[in-house]
Parts: sequence; C-alpha cells; structure tokens
Amino acid sequence: MAVDWKQIFDVNVLAKWVFSNGIRVAAIVIGALIVTSLAKFVTRRIERAFQDDDPTTLSEKEKRAATIGKVVRNLIRVVAWGVAALMILRELGIDIAPILAGVGIAGIAVGFGAQSMVKDFLAGIFILLENQFRVGDVIETAGVSGAVERITLRATTLRDLRGNVHVVPNGAMSVVTNMTKQRSRIVLDIGVSYREDVDEVIEVLRVVGADLAADPKFREMITEPLEVLGVESLGDSAVVIRALFTTKPQQQWTVGREFRLRVKRAFDERGIAFPVPQRDVWIHEAEAGAGPKEARDVQDDPGRR
Repeated sequence: MAVDWKQIFDVNVLAKWVFSNGIRVAAIVIGALIVTSLAKFVTRRIERAFQDDDPTTLSEKEKRAATIGKVVRNLIRVVAWGVAALMILRELGIDIAPILAGVGIAGIAVGFGAQSMVKDFLAGIFILLENQFRVGDVIETAGVSGAVERITLRATTLRDLRGNVHVVPNGAMSVVTNMTKQRSRIVLDIGVSYREDVDEVIEVLRVVGADLAADPKFREMITEPLEVLGVESLGDSAVVIRALFTTKPQQQWTVGREFRLRVKRAFDERGIAFPVPQRDVWIHEAEAGAGPKEARDVQDDPGRR
C-alpha cells in the first residue's frame, strides 16, 4: 500500500490531527509526568517522615524507607511510561493489539530463556519483604563487601572502601552478612609478651575501655561497655586477650581504631611489651665417634650449644 505523503504533510490534515490526537498525546505525556512526579513527591515525604534528629547516622526506619521508596519510584516510573507509550502508539493510529500479543509471546520466550533474571527478581522481592538489608547498610555477599548504595528488584549495588562499585545480582546472594543491622560489634584481639602479667594487662584494657566510653566524642557511639573475655589463645610468641565493644551501626570501626590507639599509649606508659616473633634454636653437635651417652653429654652442656 503506497503512502500518500502529500496527505500526511497537508497543513489542514496536520492541524486537524494536532487539535485532536495531538492534544490527547500531550495529555498522555503530561499525565505520565504527573504520576511519576506525584510518586516521587509522596515517597520523599514518607522518607522524611521517618528521619530522626541525628543527621550523621541513618536509623533502621530511615534505611528501610529509603530502600522501599527507591524501588517504588522506579517501578511506578516504568509502569507509567510503558502504559503511556502504548496509548501514544494508539493515538498515532498504530494497532497495539499485535504489539501486546508479541510482547506476551516474547515474555514467555524470555521467561524460559532468562530463568536467572526471574530468580533475581524473586530474590529482590524477598529482600524487601524480609528486610534483609537496606540502603546504607554494610554487607558482605557473593565474595564482595561494601555499603549498599542502591537496591532494585534485579540487583544490588555496593561500594567498598576503595571506592569500587560492585553490582551483585540478587539471585547470586546465597548468604548475606549484614554488619550494621540494629547494632554492631567490634572484636579486639590484643597480644602481649609471655613475660607480662596477664591480670595487669586485663586491668589496663578495662581502664582504657572505661575512659573511651566516658569520652564525649565516643560516648554516643558505644551502646555497651567494654567486655574483656579473657585469654583467647596462647600463640607462638604472644598471649592473646580478647575484648569487644558493642556500638551503634557502622561505628564499630571508629571505636576499634581509637581503642587500639589508646591501648598502645597505655602499654607504652606502663612498660607492657607487645610480642615480638622469636624462636629458640637448639644445635646438637655430636663429636665424631662419640657414643650415645657421650652425645647426650655434649647436648646437655650449655657451653657447647
């Protein structure tokens, strides 16, 4: 069928189309913009309703509201513009029934060929429903770790301490370790020389922990006082004493670094030595022709080691 370009570019025809179908197309575009803007406005208001008075940290409610808000905004945006595109095609005189049928058939084919994507979407839904983690949490999963920057139904975006961005499909998260949910904990293993008095070292650690908890700069970060668990292990060169702090989410690393610094200063002031790798070497020199008893005499003689 030949296209009558003269009719298409006829001024009267174009004017008639603009004042009929064109107005409806513009209304559809404006409607989609209104829906997406309204969704953004409502979700932002809900997120702000969960904000607390502390701007430096994100509470559990703030993280969950931000996570769900982003997902809802993206979902509404996709649905709104998808429906708007179909309505615009219909206003342009294009029969959308074959398109819908083709999309349905393509969806079935993609469903069979993209099972991993379906798995990712289902996993993303359960992540949100079960509140496993939220934007702002620090997690470890699929061999990488970092702060959660974005969660979609298909993948989760992490940024590690080096600034590297990791995009992890939700279906690949068989095990997720959330290091900042509700509360955090820092485990500190302090090694000292074998010649030191363990009871004195434990007392020094408790004093340092109490001073740190009383410091106004760190007091709000610590939720429970220092707990000294005792001797954790007897290593080759060190007696390892384990202690731990319970802190607010994401504050365990700051508290741990400050505690180690203060322990180093306290040990230096009291002359408590940190372990230095050392090894005793025993050299057995048996004289030529010496029998078993003579060889033992040589080994036991300190002057001949």
